[in-house]
This record gives sequence, structure tokens and C-alpha cells, in this order.
Amino acid sequence: MDNGRLEPMMVGHFHIDYSGFTLDVDLPMPGKGITALFGPSGSGKTTILRCMAGLERSPKGFLSVAGEVWQDEQHGIFLPTHKRPLGLIFQEASLFPHLSVLGNLQYGMKRAGNTKGEGFDTMLDLLGIRPLLKRTPDSLSGGERQRVTIARALLTRPRLLLMDEPLSALDRKRKLEILPYLERLHDELSIPVLYVSHSLDEVARLADHLVLIENGRVTENGPLADILARPDLGAAFGGETGAVLETMVAAHEADGLTRLEFPGGKLYIAGNAHAPGSRLRCRIHASDVSLALSAYKDTSILNTLPAIIADVAETDTPGHVLVQLQLMGGESLLLARITERSRQTLGITSGLPVVAQVKSVAILR
Repeated sequence: MDNGRLEPMMVGHFHIDYSGFTLDVDLPMPGKGITALFGPSGSGKTTILRCMAGLERSPKGFLSVAGEVWQDEQHGIFLPTHKRPLGLIFQEASLFPHLSVLGNLQYGMKRAGNTKGEGFDTMLDLLGIRPLLKRTPDSLSGGERQRVTIARALLTRPRLLLMDEPLSALDRKRKLEILPYLERLHDELSIPVLYVSHSLDEVARLADHLVLIENGRVTENGPLADILARPDLGAAFGGETGAVLETMVAAHEADGLTRLEFPGGKLYIAGNAHAPGSRLRCRIHASDVSLALSAYKDTSILNTLPAIIADVAETDTPGHVLVQLQLMGGESLLLARITERSRQTLGITSGLPVVAQVKSVAILR
């Protein structure tokens, strides 16, 4: 996966005037991986998804997926939903209650003309639903129903998968149950996924590319790691502001710690659940990073990383600032939330060499 640094393979433009709200978006997006639409409720995320699905029609709309034009109103082109090769996953699982799990999956294959059942066994194993085939939808948990819904959508052999807050109707236990399966999809699927969410935890864990939506407009569009590490966007993420690092498990140390390496340094985490060579995505909250002008030997903080101050931005919390850090030896970025007093005391300004002290590292996947 290339973290979104791909030539745009999906291009969309939609403009719709509603009473009291206008949607006006241009969306060049990569043609692989998961692109997340993130923003507050009412910002237009679901409307964009409906436009891409053909459920909402933009009078001057345009949509091209992998070079195939699905909508170009200027030239009289508009493929209705049933003719667009896409899969749709909504908040609530939409299975046929009178059919078994197997019957629901066979419906998806029949709709796509998939008479040979291509990909059937792969979907069963990928989403862990083989033991559920004889059961009916009303006997499944929320997470199980959603996994079956995803499998049915993928068995239609779509060229684009649209997911509208697929975990929002699930409790925390069921979310944790289904997230590993979504991660498998991320690793295995070759089709683009557009994922709508207002949960930054989900976005940071799953997405490669991030589109920020506010008041019906795109405010930012780019690789996930780059946007999450922007100090000027702290208000968009609130108290969840932080950076994402792609790391590799280098070794298990004798004292029970695991060493992770990435361009720009190394981190130590507790435990050894991941095999050497494994790739892990880590998230470091800005509130878990403190700054020092030099390295300390007499500290309990294991993870200290030499860095250069790249940028400083005000926050929506009085008396605090967000500091963007360029880690030495690579392109990796971190954020630190510090007080204005600390900024003045340490003389924090762009170009200053510092040591980032990381108090906590969250393993996402």
C-alpha cells in the first residue's frame, strides 16, 4: 500500500443546492486502498456517497472510476445505481430475512452473473463466516450480520465499495469483533473503498487516504499520515489529535519489550505478540508527546526521538499550541501538544532541534 500517494483513479465532482445547505465538492482520489471521508455530522459525507452510488443526482455531476465514466451530465451520461458495478454497505446490515446466510450470498453472486461462485470460498475465509452459512439473519449478532453483508456486496464483484459508517450501529464489543476483518479486507482487496466515518479511531486504523469534509465542502484531501500530522488541523480532530506511523517489528528484547523501527527512529512497546518482520501501524497522540532541548538519561520514558521543529500552530484550547516535529533521519512526523508557557520557556520555533519524549504508543494494526 502506498499511503495514498497514487495517481487519482477516481474523480468526482458534485454540486447540489438544498434548502439551507449546498454540497460542492471536487474529489480526486486514489484507486487503491481505503479512502475515508471524515467530518462532523451534517457535513455532507453520506450525501457524497449517495451521489457516487447514483442514489442522489447532481445536475452538473461527474464521476469516473478507473477510467470508466459513470456520470457526466454535460454529455448526458448517467448510469443508474443498478448499472454501476459497486457494493454498498450501510449503517444497518441489509440482509434478506427470509433467506439463510448462504441464500443471501448466493443472491449476490446471481446478481453479478457469478454462476461459478468465483471468490466464494475466499470471502468465507476472509470474513470468517463459513460457520454461519445455515443460519438466518435474525440469529446473528450485529457484527456477524455486517460481515455477511460485506461478503454479499463483494461477491457481486464490484469495482468500488462504498461503506457508510458500517460500525456506527454496533456496540464497542461488536466493533472490536469486526475491525480485524476490515483490516483483512484492506490488505487483500484490490478495489478502492470509500469509507464514511465520524470516528477518528476507525479512520486512523483503517484508512490510507483522508478527505476532510465541512459544510458541504472538501477542506483537505491527501495521505492519512500527512493530514493527521498537520498542526493547523488540530481543531478538526479535537482531543484525538495525533500522528500515525507505519513501523516494522525489528526484534523482541530480552526484557520483554519489542523494538519497532521506522524511517526516523525506533520505538519500544510492551509484549511480543507480533512476529519480527511484521508491519504495525501505530498512533501517537499529541498529548502523549513532550519536548526537551536535550536527551535525559535519568528518565523512565523509553521512547525519545531526536527531531526538528517543523511548525507551530494555535489550538482551540487557550494557553496551548500544537508543535509539528520532523523526526531525524526520515520523513516521519509527530505532533506534540504543549502549553504556551512551555513554548516560550524552551524557545520553541521552526528549525529548533529538540528531543521528543513519547509517553504512550497505541498499536492500531
